[in-house]
Amino acid sequence: AAPAGAVSFSVKHTEGVSVEMVCRGQAEVASAPSSGTRCPLDEGTVLRFSMSRASTEVNDNKVTISFYAEGGQPINQAGVFLTGIGISLDVDADRDGVVEKNHPNKASWTWGPEGHGAILLVSCDKESP
Repeated sequence: AAPAGAVSFSVKHTEGVSVEMVCRGQAEVASAPSSGTRCPLDEGTVLRFSMSRASTEVNDNKVTISFYAEGGQPINQAGVFLTGIGISLDVDADRDGVVEKNHPNKASWTWGPEGHGAILLVSCDKESP
């Protein structure tokens, strides 16, 4: 996706975003270079973006990649706005009819009328082709 003539790039991102860089032929994932540091643009280099918390508003995080020509002249930029969505499975862990977010029995399950933990019914059938 780099523009023609680009030989290096740099990455800038907001505080709520983590960026990792994976280079072809390397099993190890590296943290993306610090803001403004230029990296050689090699075929097969992949940037992974992630967020560790939910956003407070839509598009509140951003990643910008700047591309440079030989000699360091800026060619172009690519950017993406990110919105982190929080997903949580909250359950009636003690089966009293009330769903509590931080119930101590949420992580375990015990069978029987005096038991605790969620009972999950999953629909795995095809409702439509």
